Order: sequence, then structure tokens, then C-alpha cells
Amino acid sequence: MNIKSFILVLMLALTGIAAMAVTPEETLADLKQRIAPDKRTAIWDVKASQQAGKWVLTGTVGTQAQKKAIQAAMLKNGYSRYDDKITVLEDGIPASRKWAQVKLSIATLRTEPKHSAEIATQGIMGAPVKVLQKDDDWYRVQMADDYIAYVPESSLSFKTEAQMKAWRKAKRYIVTAYDSRLVTEPHGDETVSDLVMGNILEYKTSQSGWLKLATPDGRVGWVDAADCAELSQWSQQGFSAAQIEKTARRMMGSSYLWGGTSTKVTDCSGLSKVSYLSNGIILQRDASQQALTGKIMKKGTDWRQYETGDLLFFGNEKTGRVTHVGIYLRDGKYIHCSGQVKINSLIPTASDYPYLYSPLSASRIKGMVGTKGIVALKNHPWYF
Repeated sequence: MNIKSFILVLMLALTGIAAMAVTPEETLADLKQRIAPDKRTAIWDVKASQQAGKWVLTGTVGTQAQKKAIQAAMLKNGYSRYDDKITVLEDGIPASRKWAQVKLSIATLRTEPKHSAEIATQGIMGAPVKVLQKDDDWYRVQMADDYIAYVPESSLSFKTEAQMKAWRKAKRYIVTAYDSRLVTEPHGDETVSDLVMGNILEYKTSQSGWLKLATPDGRVGWVDAADCAELSQWSQQGFSAAQIEKTARRMMGSSYLWGGTSTKVTDCSGLSKVSYLSNGIILQRDASQQALTGKIMKKGTDWRQYETGDLLFFGNEKTGRVTHVGIYLRDGKYIHCSGQVKINSLIPTASDYPYLYSPLSASRIKGMVGTKGIVALKNHPWYF
């Protein structure tokens, strides 16, 4: 062996040693931090152990994409041979049920597959969900905002990939009225389904100011055209603080429901989600998630620097933990859901200054659509 060949072999050997200096445990920990740091939006329970001198990976992930990421990271760090015993939840779902749409005006999703479990979030009619797991009459699904929760089978209409592709190309209408009804005939009073703002239905035909639309599970009825907008046109709207404020004010007096994200009932972060969705923008589900998005303004920012539509985050002063969110209006006022949707002031001397402390932080969504955690519905691949 000549000197050049020897040096090459030595370099390759040292490269392999350097690569394997990162253990499988460290590889998995790093990968989890990068692609699955939040259990609300990713299923990840993977462990590495040595058995008979060989590395073994066990546990569960939600998607094939996650498993492929693990395989790539292991290979990159020098582990080409190991036992892969990782279960991918979505692999257990048949092709006919890989996707689904919420078929009710509002569906309740829970933290566990039972009706007595805590409410996690809500889904509204037409919303696409990715099916990850079946548990008796419940399905574990991922929403368009990445949130994962359980929903009863009775709330869903299952679709194949081909059917979802056809739906994305179809002419659809979105309900823009605060609430409405799908009825059996124009001007009729017999209800096919109640409707709320954000519901999406497929177009069939029109007649004298009325639209004939179909729900995801094929129920057909008529709705006043004034209550809807053609989805592809509606989704092109630009950022509008006025629209966001209008929707939030429409919900004034509405009662608080933990996990609520609809115009019927909502929680604090649900109010910001619903208000922004009316402007074609999908926000993250929880206040603590929303606080990590947008242009962040730290604690101590003078309220005069806030703009209408900015999200204000409140919580524990000592730990910095975010537990509440409101939408800034103007003149020190903000709208939020605490007991009910109401307006309060940031000014301590104001009569409507609440028990809440000053904001821990604020986030500006304006100008930040398209950045992490803030998605324009028109650009979301599940819708278009």
C-alpha cells in the first residue's frame, strides 16, 4: 500500500470513528428536538438500546416521514446496521381511510379516545385531517395546524388520497356568515345541517341567490349565497386587521369552553384561531404555541407600539409560562375569552383593567404569514 492509499484509508477510518462518536441515544434526542419537540403536534416515543452487542431501536412514531428521518440520521452518524423495530402508526390505517374530513358543523376532539376525556380542540365541517390510528370507534388524527387528538368515527367522512385530490380541485364554498343553515330547498325551513363560519362545502349548482352545496359525507342542501364565498377567491384576501377584529367582536359575550375553536364556543387561543381563520390564516392551536410564532415583542414593550391584530400573551410572571392570549385592538384595549369573550384594558388606571398582569410577550402576525406556525390557507397543501 502506497502512502496516499494509507492516508485515504486512515481518513476514512477516522471519519467513521468521528461519526459513531454520536450515540444512537444522542441521535434520537437531537432528531426529536428538531422534528418532534411538541407532543401536541407529533407522536414520538423511540428508544435505543444494545442487545447482544447490537443496537436496537424500538417504540412508536406517527408517520413514515418520521421513520425515514430516523433512518437517515442513523446512517449519517455511522449506524448502517441495527435492528429497526419502530412501529409507524399510520401504517396500520387502510388506504381507504388515510384521510378524512369533519362532516359536522363542529366536531369535538379529545385528548383520549373516550367522551369523558378532556377536550383538546374542535374541527369544523370540511376540515381535512390525516388519520394516524384507530382505537375502537375513535380515530387519532392530525389537523391542518398539526395538532393531534382523538375524534369519534361518527364525526368523520373518510377519503382516499384520490378523493382528497379531487376535492382540492373541486369548486367549493366557505361559510363566511357567523352562522347559517343548509336547508332542503331555497327559502325552506327543514334543516340538512347547521353551519358555522369556516365550514367548507362542495358546490353543485345555484338558483336565484341560493347555492346547492354538499357536505363531506354527501348530504346536499341549499344555503343563502350571501352567507358564503367561493373558496379559491376568498382565500386570496390580503391581511386585514379589520376582518380579524370584526370576527372577534362578533363573538362578544360568547361563553368560554376549554378546547373550543368555533364561533359557537371558544377558549382564549380558539378566539384568535377563529378570528384569524376568517382572514384566511391558520394559527397554531394553543396560546403557548402561538407565542412562539410571528414577530415577537418581549415583556415590557409599551402598549402604544402594538397594532390591531397583534396577539398578547399572559401567564406566570416568575416562570414565563404562557397560559392566555388576547387580540390587541387599539388605545390599550384588547379582546379575549376569559369566562366569556370580552374587552379589557392594558392600562392599570382604566376601569376595565382586569386581574391579569401585563403581557409576558406579544406577537405580530402581520407580515409574518408563511413563517413557522402561520400558514395561509391558500398555501396549505391539504386545501389546495
